[in-house]
Amino acid sequence: MTETARARLVLLVSVAGAMIVALDGTVLSVAQPSLQRDFGAGVAQVQWTSTSYLLAVAALLVVAGRLGDRYGHPLMLRLGLLGFAAASAGIALAPGIGWVIGLRAAQGVFGALLQPATLALLRSAYPEERLGRAVALRTSAIGVAAAAGPVLGGALVGPLGWRAVFVINVPVALASAAVTLAVRAPAPPRDGSQRLDLPGAALLTTALAALVHTLVGVPEHGWTAPPTLLGLTAVAALATAFAAHERRTSQPIVPRAVARSVPVTASMTLLLVTTAGMFGALFVTTFFLQNVLGYGPLDCGLRVLPLTVLMVLGAPVAGAALRRHGPRRTATAGSLLVVLGVAGLSRLDADSPWTVAGAAFAVLGAGFAAVMVTATGTVVGDAPPGYAGVVGGLKQTAMNVGPAFGIAVAAGMMLTGPQAGGGAAPRMGPALLVLAGVTALGLLPAALLPRGGAKPGKDGNSGKDGSPGEAVPRAGTPVEEDVR
Repeated sequence: MTETARARLVLLVSVAGAMIVALDGTVLSVAQPSLQRDFGAGVAQVQWTSTSYLLAVAALLVVAGRLGDRYGHPLMLRLGLLGFAAASAGIALAPGIGWVIGLRAAQGVFGALLQPATLALLRSAYPEERLGRAVALRTSAIGVAAAAGPVLGGALVGPLGWRAVFVINVPVALASAAVTLAVRAPAPPRDGSQRLDLPGAALLTTALAALVHTLVGVPEHGWTAPPTLLGLTAVAALATAFAAHERRTSQPIVPRAVARSVPVTASMTLLLVTTAGMFGALFVTTFFLQNVLGYGPLDCGLRVLPLTVLMVLGAPVAGAALRRHGPRRTATAGSLLVVLGVAGLSRLDADSPWTVAGAAFAVLGAGFAAVMVTATGTVVGDAPPGYAGVVGGLKQTAMNVGPAFGIAVAAGMMLTGPQAGGGAAPRMGPALLVLAGVTALGLLPAALLPRGGAKPGKDGNSGKDGSPGEAVPRAGTPVEEDVR
């Protein structure tokens, strides 16, 4: 197989894996009311069909990436796809809501295995000058899958019931797993340098699970309620213990070469605050459009459609901008657009024409595409050799924790309004302005990204065309120190 054919095959597998996960999340939102009626389940139980998945995937992404670095990313991707198919089939046959919740958690475990692998394989298959294009195509595919989810879900749930949305995962995941058999990647090291530190993995997994669980509960409890304060205290204690353990161990879960990489840490911080701002804004505006203005789900979806369209169309444009202008300028421009989009939504009221919301959503989608392509390309391209999987896991963790944090901030603002029901609409503007402020924090890490223009191996940051390049270790660098 030629290198070009191999790269295309890897891109196909990467896109398919990413789309399966994106499609599954948005399809489920349409299926949940039918699932609730079928089992006679309570609202809290139905919410746990989403929460159990989110907890599992967010908690295990970094560990899964580390496993991929150790045992090979094609293997992790294959296991993730096969497990995802098996869990989906189990959910389709589930006899009760408890089974659905448990199997959704299992689905999250396998989703965590496959997501870092899809990014790490791109790094191994594409040279620096073509990596940005591959990442842009992957981003566009995720946008298409997310947008198609509600439509596909509606088409399936109506005539066939909620189980059909899980049945469709099975053949797609199995076919993708079969294709991975032809994927070849560099062999993982055999010297024990990627040994998994089980105590560190347990601490990190527990801390992330506690964080996500606490953030998910904020809309119900508020920021100052005992469950929230207790959860945040537990997260702080676990994070402190994890940091202390990482300093002592010779094989940390987050390698020192990764922790010291400014482009990688800046990109993940940028993704965290940007996804927080965007998904928090979507939470607020969806509430406003449906609960205040009285739009149905379809009308609401149509008003948000410009965001998805500009995200899909903007990804290849962002890839070209990344090659031409470098990560710093592209990410800064994208962050500014997201801030403007969120701030624009804060101006909405009952008398605003639909064009105002459409323009704000379009700006938000274009900015988010630029941030996604730039940060993902920089994370993958600047991952120290041998650590692409753990870096991909960190990136996906930021993409999972960010939305939970943004929704928690938005819900907390709305809960602090005057009366819960009547005061919620007036609080929409201030909540969105706070979210715009959160998003604006992304300008700080964006300014730390490479300018572009240096060759790989000289500064370890970017290629001569401004695209992310491979960090080539030199004598005495943290990469060598970790491998010793």
